[in-house]
Amino acid sequence: MALASEPCPDDARGPRALLLLREFLWPLEPVKRRFSSLEVTPARSPKRIMLLPGFGAHPVRMRWMAKQLEKAGHTAKSWGMGVNLGATADRFAKTEERLLDLYQRRGEQIVLIGWSLGGVMARELAKRHPDKIEKVVTLGSPFSGSPRANNGWRAYQAIAGHRVDEPEIDTVLSEKPPVETVAMWSPRDGVVHPRSACGRAGERDRAIALRCSHMGFVLTNEAVAALLSELDRA
Repeated sequence: MALASEPCPDDARGPRALLLLREFLWPLEPVKRRFSSLEVTPARSPKRIMLLPGFGAHPVRMRWMAKQLEKAGHTAKSWGMGVNLGATADRFAKTEERLLDLYQRRGEQIVLIGWSLGGVMARELAKRHPDKIEKVVTLGSPFSGSPRANNGWRAYQAIAGHRVDEPEIDTVLSEKPPVETVAMWSPRDGVVHPRSACGRAGERDRAIALRCSHMGFVLTNEAVAALLSELDRA
């Protein structure tokens, strides 16, 4: 509770309160999908993918996305743990073990797709194992600017047990991994500030703007269509 109640030491701000409130409407996303179409075509080059959930999220939140990826011919694997309760040294080490296991099974490079905090962790994995990773795609991940430029940093500190600017692993979050790195972001994100998720030139290779909520990165036809298109890039 002491970590959660700390004053913000900089002038970083998360998205507007109205956008944050809209995030609680995420249960309506499956209903909204019925009024738009998603064309899933066979992948040109099927990938082996590892999905990393966001902070406080269970892999089940990414299940619908995983099904669409597999429908296209990709192989989508979970990160192998339950709810993501923070990027602690122990949890990161277990995620690293999962990556190495998936790679050793086939000897094929893995595409990492990380939602929110999962994307931050994916970038760090790519820095340590660039030879085993083909590409990193982040979905609304706060890797750029102040780590407090979001509406969840107090909850993170309370649950993870460390300050967001004092990670348990030695890293510079904004440093680009030595593999192709794509950042998907949204001006409608109610959790992570768009600038933090988009990043600056040099912090990622490309940025793709969507118009979904933070929860919508793994629940909307728009986001999955953009992801399928990205995976089909030569």
